[in-house]
Amino acid sequence: MLPLLISSQIREADAYTIEHEPIASIDLMERAAKTFVGWFVNHFPDKFQSIAVYCGTGNNGGDGLAVARMLKDHSYQKVDVKIALFSSRVSDDFNTNLHRLIPSGINIFEIKPGKDLPEENSGIIVDALLGTGLNKPLEGDYKRLVNYLNNLNKTVVAVDVPTGLFSEGLTDPEATVLRADLVITFQQPKINFLLPESGPYIHCWEAVNIGISEHFIRSLDSPYQLVEEKDIRKRLKPRHRFSNKGTYGHSLIIAGSAETMGAALLCASACAYAGSGLTTACIPQSGLIALNSYHPEIMAVVRIKDEEPEVEWEKFSTVAIGPGIGKDKDTLSLLVKLLQSYNKPVVMDADALNLLSVHFGLWRYIPRGSIITPHMKEFDRLFGEHTNWWQRLQTGIDMAQEHGIYIVLKNDYTITITPDGKLFFNSTSNAAMASGGMGDVLTGVIAALLAQKYSPEDACIIGNYIHGKAGDELALPNRMHVVLPSRLITQLPVTTAKLMA
Repeated sequence: MLPLLISSQIREADAYTIEHEPIASIDLMERAAKTFVGWFVNHFPDKFQSIAVYCGTGNNGGDGLAVARMLKDHSYQKVDVKIALFSSRVSDDFNTNLHRLIPSGINIFEIKPGKDLPEENSGIIVDALLGTGLNKPLEGDYKRLVNYLNNLNKTVVAVDVPTGLFSEGLTDPEATVLRADLVITFQQPKINFLLPESGPYIHCWEAVNIGISEHFIRSLDSPYQLVEEKDIRKRLKPRHRFSNKGTYGHSLIIAGSAETMGAALLCASACAYAGSGLTTACIPQSGLIALNSYHPEIMAVVRIKDEEPEVEWEKFSTVAIGPGIGKDKDTLSLLVKLLQSYNKPVVMDADALNLLSVHFGLWRYIPRGSIITPHMKEFDRLFGEHTNWWQRLQTGIDMAQEHGIYIVLKNDYTITITPDGKLFFNSTSNAAMASGGMGDVLTGVIAALLAQKYSPEDACIIGNYIHGKAGDELALPNRMHVVLPSRLITQLPVTTAKLMA
């Protein structure tokens, strides 16, 4: 796992690297600028396009000055620098890079407080105004400048962090932030890049390695972790000879109603394709023909209205409940029966979560280590309204600890929140997967992993990763605009096999 650092820890990691590599801070800045320019050149190879580098007077501005000098060294013909002199604080490394820039012949313009802003004719703006140390919303001259640049509708490439965006913590929806087409960020993504509030401000980001001590970063106690492919490869269990269907567990999927059998079919099918040795679907009687036609490998327990289904709870390795099941009294009764009769971790999604949100007494029956998989609206129905995602993370930590459960909070970077206060951000998936039924598939995948004796934490982390990776393998190479859940399901064993290779 890659620990995701808050701003103060980033500064610690920089200081550690400077002291122990050892390297002078100005040389570390030079290395960062060189890495930035390497990526910039790949994205914008036309040497005759005009580029304006906007710099503050701190270290982020120092990065910008070094970037401008190196762009000139790479034969970019039309580069100028604009320095916002809005603060009396000037870093030593900024001054050093300013002296290095002057002999290059690049035009340098000063933007002074309260004065007219310069006309901007460049096609590309490099944003090096403010870095990770921002701790309050922009105001005054910085706010005026950023609003001006946003209204120009230029291509913006930000150095490390877009000006005005906090690296972590609350993001004010009314805040003034310079909108970036590309952020080239140093060493690792900032935590807020992985939350939906960053969407209006960051079209895409690229994390580039500038040689900050990985050993020190991984030694820091951060609750925020980014899941990497190597983590999944380590955690996956290969299948061995002389195993059989019983080796890989028996999953029960309680899902579907007469009108929503699709949810049950997707969830149960995903469970089977994700490796559950046996899969049984507890479905309404009206869905039997659909189940047998769609997936003859899946067994059935029939639910009849006003009757409690006969379920031998003890024979199942795991149970998932919720997709498309509805919220009527029969469903509530079945959920109560499950929670009172089954003492292993369960997976709860969709309507099971909606029932939990109004029948609070059910929480005391949830087995320790169980998994809930809410999207944003379901999360807020369970735990109260939130105005931003940072608040949801903090609430999720509290609720996971209080109830001894795992919370899979779904978004672009789906987050697994654990009872010991860790947050694991998934690094796979894409916008082509934004299709009804994807959550039902994820529930089935996680249930299958629990059935195969993965721990609840591993089931969440691996399940999220494989689910997203399967979507990536379908959408990205094939330029698919939409990936349907039913197609993703059949990709699951292919993706898993690749990760085990």
